Amino acid sequence: MIKSVAIQGVKGSFHHIVSQQFFDENVNLIECLTFDRVVEALITKECDAAIMALENSIAGSIIPNYALIDNYNLHVVGEHYLDIQHNLMALPGQTIIDIKEVYSHPMALLQCKEFFKNHPHIKLVEDKDTAEVADRIHKNKLKGVGAIASVLAANIFNLDVLAHSIQTIKHNETRFAIVKRTNSEVAKEAINKASVKFEANHKRGSLAAILNVMSDCKLSLTKIQSLPIIDTPWKYAFFVDVTFETYADFDKAKSLIKIMAEGFKVLGEYKNAKL
Repeated sequence: MIKSVAIQGVKGSFHHIVSQQFFDENVNLIECLTFDRVVEALITKECDAAIMALENSIAGSIIPNYALIDNYNLHVVGEHYLDIQHNLMALPGQTIIDIKEVYSHPMALLQCKEFFKNHPHIKLVEDKDTAEVADRIHKNKLKGVGAIASVLAANIFNLDVLAHSIQTIKHNETRFAIVKRTNSEVAKEAINKASVKFEANHKRGSLAAILNVMSDCKLSLTKIQSLPIIDTPWKYAFFVDVTFETYADFDKAKSLIKIMAEGFKVLGEYKNAKL
């Protein structure tokens, strides 16, 4: 039973929305301004699980989070896809003309840059978290300042939405990982997706040979991300997500890849949320 969850951000953030949709609206939130703090809350047992964004359909992978999951031997036990809708909000009674500055997370600013080309009088300022800015505007009664955040944040912090869905690309999804300290409790017959990590040597075709094994074992590659190995220049670890119809196929692939690759590691076995 999940009683508490660590999220990056505060109430009203997109991580908060994921916690409501994946778990329960009444789950206790541990609010963290950084992903390092999220991981710390999990490994020190302040919470039962953590939610970490892994990739965005526009901006790509959030590479440091792959390293955090790997370095602290955490386990991905589930995933959740969220449609990200960015909204411009401010204290009630103001219009866009009144807004002089907009603060938000760099990713949100990047995803909304076309909207603000039409409002050159607004200065864009990078900040730590979308919803935290909304909270600050509410607490300090900051006039002339806007936030880019979710409708949930506007509702929680009593702000007016001045413009809805301002992201440049309207279909904007982020994939979140549900992470725990121990391996998944999902029954094998329900598991149809896995995240693994391995290192390939410099021999010609070594990576291709591993990918061929995955294909021969009926695994579908949905994600591959390389990450440099810090203490070994020009050598890379590969983080790979695969889907499969039966766990036996994945089990067979695991036994072969363990022989072929260095440092093979299962980061998580869970249900595919994108069917």
